[in-house]
Amino acid sequence: MVIAIDGPAGSGKSTIARMIADKLGYYFLNTGSFYRVYTLAQLEAGGDPLDKDGVLKTAKSVCVTVCDGDICLDGKDVEKLLHTPRVDRFCSQVSVDPRLREYVNLQVRKLAEGMDIVTEGRDTTTVIFPDADYKFYFDASAEVRAERRTAEHPDGPSYKEVLEAIVKRDENDRNKAFGALKIADSAIYIDTTHLTINQVCERVIKAIEL
Repeated sequence: MVIAIDGPAGSGKSTIARMIADKLGYYFLNTGSFYRVYTLAQLEAGGDPLDKDGVLKTAKSVCVTVCDGDICLDGKDVEKLLHTPRVDRFCSQVSVDPRLREYVNLQVRKLAEGMDIVTEGRDTTTVIFPDADYKFYFDASAEVRAERRTAEHPDGPSYKEVLEAIVKRDENDRNKAFGALKIADSAIYIDTTHLTINQVCERVIKAIEL
């Protein structure tokens, strides 16, 4: 079974997808992390993350695996490095390259073969797993999402800076030529703005069990 979750950054996709996977005993797979890890790999190699050819070459030269729900780069757990301002600055632009998107999609589908998974990412329900058994779209106001991100990284950019970055990223993600952020026709829409993590998780579990 494939349970796929879409939505903008900070809407609670990763946290809730992990919880659902744990409750159901399914494998957790964050598709968006692949773009972040390739952005990180390019930065770590001293390359320009806006060099599409360079990023694609780097992506094909490194080994990315998923270990207990965390992303590992060449055997090293780099999950905590994927949501830093350094990576946030470039990951959306990196994900624009249709060649990289096709490469990532193939990897993700291969990982999911023969498994029960809960997966999340910007175009998970529309492009990567359009035939998923269950599709959900999480949303929340930009202000609340900025508050969540600021709380996650109290030593990082200010709330105002995070909010501006989120608004800009939303605009970029919705206007991408490939893999744009949008709600799949058959997706269940959940506004997480005024809901706790547990409340959202309960709604998803209830929908699956119906």
